[in-house]
Amino acid sequence: MAKAFASAGDMEEKKTSFTKVGEGLYAFTAEGDPNTGVIIGDDSVMIVEAQATPRLARKVIEHVREVTDKPISHLVLTHYHAVRVLGASAYGAREIIMSDTARAMVAERGAEDWASEFDRFPRLFQGHEEIPGLTWPTTTFSDSMTVYLGNRRVDIMHLGRAHTAGDAVVWVPDQEVMFTGDIVEYHSACYCGDGHFGDWEETLMNIASFEPKSIAPGRGDALVGEEMVEKAIAATADFVRSTYKPVEKVVARGGSLKEAWDAVRASCDEKFKDYAIYEHCLPFNVARAYDEARGIDTPRVWTAERDKEMWEALQG
Repeated sequence: MAKAFASAGDMEEKKTSFTKVGEGLYAFTAEGDPNTGVIIGDDSVMIVEAQATPRLARKVIEHVREVTDKPISHLVLTHYHAVRVLGASAYGAREIIMSDTARAMVAERGAEDWASEFDRFPRLFQGHEEIPGLTWPTTTFSDSMTVYLGNRRVDIMHLGRAHTAGDAVVWVPDQEVMFTGDIVEYHSACYCGDGHFGDWEETLMNIASFEPKSIAPGRGDALVGEEMVEKAIAATADFVRSTYKPVEKVVARGGSLKEAWDAVRASCDEKFKDYAIYEHCLPFNVARAYDEARGIDTPRVWTAERDKEMWEALQG
């Protein structure tokens, strides 16, 4: 029986959790599915990451309403990927915030990414008929910006390239808690198909320099306490390094993409095979690492057609 492409065969519903990561701060998690953060201010709420559809977003809103009846005023999208942004309309936020680079990536490749991810992860797009179109920000920033939810200060920053070129993180200084998007994962594979391997570890160190007491990662359980934070940052760095270094060696000797695939499996399978979405991410990670090792700095646009072509090549 042929192996299903990416997560096309994963139709099992995931158990959701709503974890307190600080006073008025929560992480909505779902066993390796995309996470969403919640920041409650004096008079309104900020959401970090929208989910893939309005239907999924409403699951987050149900949890928010268990802890506050304040209106949702702001939505921060840490990057442009469809599974993170297309549920935005459900929140009714007056401000939708992205980095300048993330907005440019919506314009450049947002439609193609939507089509590609729809085929990769059909379970996450149940209820897709409600999506009104691409999600565009109302506000963008270059390096950083600050939002005040009453007296609560929230800093939104670009600390370097990693998961994408336009990644944002959200820092709540009064609790020393950070929402990192997919720069940091916990017991979940990093999706590196649009990433920058050479910059990722430095960006992780930039996050670590804030000495967060807790982190809401992009996927996986909420990281409560400095020990869990340090462990997750180290594991994420190890995953990125263990993926790229074998490919770099293959490219240096003129090897093929299939040889790079075999080298990454040898490096990563034993350590990471039980991570969420590991098999889903692996072909995209190898393809991007192979390109970057050959000097291609800007990730190529993924399309549904390119996905299938790559998958067929790696499966022989």
